Amino acid sequence: MATITVKNIPDELYERLKSVAAINRRSVNSEIIVCIENAIVSRRIDIDTTLANARRIRKLTAEHPITEEEFNLAKAEGRI
Repeated sequence: MATITVKNIPDELYERLKSVAAINRRSVNSEIIVCIENAIVSRRIDIDTTLANARRIRKLTAEHPITEEEFNLAKAEGRI
């Protein structure tokens, strides 16, 4: 297997990478490999499966409508 050295990674990016690796119970090296794979590997989207999942989620949330104001507030909070 090849070895790659990445230099000058910003501290903030490295800390985020370490956090994500810990959440996923992987080493930083393994997390980097997963990130590279996700960025490079092209995956076909199965439209039927995607639509079935969307319909399933709609059924689960049908009894819990939210207003546009609540939706926008939740979006804004998620960006913090």
